[in-house]
Amino acid sequence: MATPLPNGGNNMKHSGPVVLLAIALLLGFTACQNRPLLTGSIYEDQSLFVRLVVDQTVGGGHSHPASMTTEEMVAVLSGIMVEEPSSLIPSVPLPGKDKEPPRHPAFSVAEVGFLAPLLTKGLESAKPEEIVTFYWITQQPPPTEQVTSGGVFIDGDHLHFLLSNYRSPTRYPPDAETMRSLDGRSTPLQPLVPQDTLLTFNPITALVPPEQGFLKNPFRSKRREIAVLFQTLTGDTGGTVHKSH
Repeated sequence: MATPLPNGGNNMKHSGPVVLLAIALLLGFTACQNRPLLTGSIYEDQSLFVRLVVDQTVGGGHSHPASMTTEEMVAVLSGIMVEEPSSLIPSVPLPGKDKEPPRHPAFSVAEVGFLAPLLTKGLESAKPEEIVTFYWITQQPPPTEQVTSGGVFIDGDHLHFLLSNYRSPTRYPPDAETMRSLDGRSTPLQPLVPQDTLLTFNPITALVPPEQGFLKNPFRSKRREIAVLFQTLTGDTGGTVHKSH
């Protein structure tokens, strides 16, 4: 004859959902902990956000506030190049894209002139635990919005540049795990869609080799990031390039 289960048997029936709930809460708490914390605004309009944030995945202890000239930032942004992979299936041509080679500057001259003083101002205001992020919406062609976003911070004489999105569509499906649409404006360092472009820089003489440590951080290993000796750029010319996924 079977022995009736004690009350503990009923408790075991409910232990599964309780454990799952606890795990969900823990993952949610961890996700919240890893979300960037907005700490200040440098510039905002309908298409461009330049903000100070604290991001645990990037870390802190940076050399902020940083003394950097607008000319040095112009040189950095002008040297950043992207290299788009060739595709077996030709994409729908966009205005101006037929004249754009696969490897080309990430920013136009006008974009560099507008963004450089804002990033410089951000670095001058940033605290050691903060980084300067940007989220820039463009339209190619209207009404299809695209976004280029990332961030900058300085460690010693190295300026780190992160390119998280490059001409990524803002009309994207929800996240596969949470089934919620991402708000790229609040997470400028998070790719909205898979990124295939390579990040390069010219000249090579101003580029910090990856083995010097800035890519050893496991949290940043999959980010497109380069470090530049920005103080040498205004008097540097020529060279080849390094690539960073």
